[in-house]
Amino acid sequence: MFNDPVLDTLIKTALNENKDVLVAAARIDAARANVGYIKADQWPSFGFSANAGGGNFGGGQLFDNNTSNFSAYPEMYWEIGFWGKYRRLNESARADLLASEYGLRTIQISLISAVASTYFYLLDNKAKLEISKRTLASRDSGLMIIQARYDYGIIPEIDLNQAQVQRAISAAAVPIYKRAIGQAENSLSILLGRYPGEIITGLPLIGQEEPPQIPAGLPSELMLRRPDVQQAQARYAAQNALIGAAQAMRWPSLNITGLLGYASNDLFMLNTGGLAWAVAGSLTGPLFQFGKNKRRVEIERANTEAALREYENVAIRAFQEVEDALVAIQTLKEELVAQEQRYNAAVNAEYLSLQRYDKGKTSYLEVLESQRQSFDAQLQYSQTRRELLNAHVALYKALGGGWLSPEEEQAYIKAQQQADSLNKVR
Repeated sequence: MFNDPVLDTLIKTALNENKDVLVAAARIDAARANVGYIKADQWPSFGFSANAGGGNFGGGQLFDNNTSNFSAYPEMYWEIGFWGKYRRLNESARADLLASEYGLRTIQISLISAVASTYFYLLDNKAKLEISKRTLASRDSGLMIIQARYDYGIIPEIDLNQAQVQRAISAAAVPIYKRAIGQAENSLSILLGRYPGEIITGLPLIGQEEPPQIPAGLPSELMLRRPDVQQAQARYAAQNALIGAAQAMRWPSLNITGLLGYASNDLFMLNTGGLAWAVAGSLTGPLFQFGKNKRRVEIERANTEAALREYENVAIRAFQEVEDALVAIQTLKEELVAQEQRYNAAVNAEYLSLQRYDKGKTSYLEVLESQRQSFDAQLQYSQTRRELLNAHVALYKALGGGWLSPEEEQAYIKAQQQADSLNKVR
């Protein structure tokens, strides 16, 4: 969007190294593993068992003779989900995985926006530092002239004091912007997953390009690209599936167990044993638990209602953020034009007032006011330009990753048509 290779490099570094992104990626791995973990409950579980023992005591009784036994067999346990319990739990786990993937995309888009905004803030403060240094150098030169005129008794002391005040104002601005630059570099370093340090920048703020023209009437379908909206939708689906799981727990469950192996009644004479097998089935279910199972369903219904409202809230906020960003871009463009006119006029007025003062045609108060106006206009122009660039960043984030130019839109439509034609042929 901005054609700044340095900014592109910073964003790529952040996407690979930022700790929040790495945490979100690890959570996706955990959610993916959880899908497999939940899915395994739908199928029989197999294990094995081996037992050996002997003695003259068992079952609370003492025997006259010593006894021994041995057995070894694989066994199976299977709870058949007639009522869709495990199917709905599996559905919920898959939706949670999808939500975690959208969560990663949300963090990535937020990170891209934060890197760009912080980068432009850094450029703004670097521009303001240069303005302050130029102003300080100019006022140093002016103060030397004023000091010489005062020493020769040409001007009153108040002119000297006013020049000293103006020089001190610009001198105080230099460390302010140095501090802001250092803090911006530290913030950007953290976003990059690094320890705080200096950041190399590319084009200055005044050289940054505005993004391509925003197409008129952005379609609302763009909102479906927002990963936070999709994440909220997936969370709602995951929670909705838990209602079915809670409903299934109100009904009986059928459990089947079985074993097939070898057993002997004599531990020391294994060849006296033979094939051993057993099959059993059980039907278990709740009978009366003082409304516990009913309340479990009500809990999941209430949680699902909350997830639905959160989804609606995220969608509404998304539309607001798009509208706010569009309004900001439109008004800041108008403001920047006015600030540029103010900037040019203030700088020229400062030059003319100094010429008039040198020729004795005006008082030093006019010079002071012109200098103040010029300094403030230069700083304000830089800030407004930064705000305009950041408004484009806000729109990129609000749309879930920017927008297509008219040329890109046509290329996309053409590619889709070609893909559809190819699919029909196949």
